[in-house]
Amino acid sequence: MENPKFIEEVEKVLELSKNIPKEDLIFTYNEVLYPSVTCDVDTFKTMETFEAREEDLMLIAYPKCGSNWTILLLLGMVQAAYKKEPPAGVPLIEFKSPNKFEKLRADPSPRVMGTHLHYDHIPQSFFDKKVKMLVVFRNPKDTAVSLFHFYNNNPMLPNYNSWDDFFQDFMAGKVVWGSYFDHAIAWNKHLDEDTIMLMTFEDMKEDLEGSVKKISEFLGISITDEQVKQIAEKGTFRSMKENSRKTHGEFGNIIFRKGDVGDWKNHFSEAQSQEMDAKFEECLAGTKLGQMLKYNVHCKL
Repeated sequence: MENPKFIEEVEKVLELSKNIPKEDLIFTYNEVLYPSVTCDVDTFKTMETFEAREEDLMLIAYPKCGSNWTILLLLGMVQAAYKKEPPAGVPLIEFKSPNKFEKLRADPSPRVMGTHLHYDHIPQSFFDKKVKMLVVFRNPKDTAVSLFHFYNNNPMLPNYNSWDDFFQDFMAGKVVWGSYFDHAIAWNKHLDEDTIMLMTFEDMKEDLEGSVKKISEFLGISITDEQVKQIAEKGTFRSMKENSRKTHGEFGNIIFRKGDVGDWKNHFSEAQSQEMDAKFEECLAGTKLGQMLKYNVHCKL
């Protein structure tokens, strides 16, 4: 799904970011940090009155839990089922873009959108219209490592001097889009609702074809078994990474890094691992989301 116009816009933003002072790359809104290059207060305020449609398809994922990967899978499903071309841009509702909401209002259904926002900050209209929401989470240790590299490889975010410094901020929720565990606790309360389905990054890596089928059935996207197979074959993380320059330009190497399960073992000290284990136990032990993350499988040595 090559999109020259989108790639041109992304590379302009990347170039612009390189000239912004480090202290101006982040701003706070409703006590949460956001990147100033891609988000602004005006967009957040306009977003509050955005009108969702019942047919909308919404992806929600904390940063570096697989959102870009899953968005491309969703767009592939919609393209196969409706012969609909993908939008000219990353369809995250909080990202600023000229006339974005006007374009979304004019876009025919089904509209594919995504967000990194906390449950409490998603526009109420999406809940009122009972929009189907696909929620994707990844184990917290690999999420932290991936977000650390995202900060340090991305001119839109300030760099960290060390992994240790980043780890402290991650555990305190002082990173863009806020605390991983705050997001997880909030979404866990709603996993039994008919309009919400949770997938994990790890399960998608293990069985992508089965995951595509499950997602399409939940979202009501009618595609054949052959189309499911084709989308899964084209949509492996490796394939997405190999084609990332075609789909995302220079930004492709930033958002598609390794996509491995277990990379945390190359970064966490024993003390950091124990601190994360204790935080997981405090926040998610015994919960449905906690069980689905298979923490003892993916986050223990």
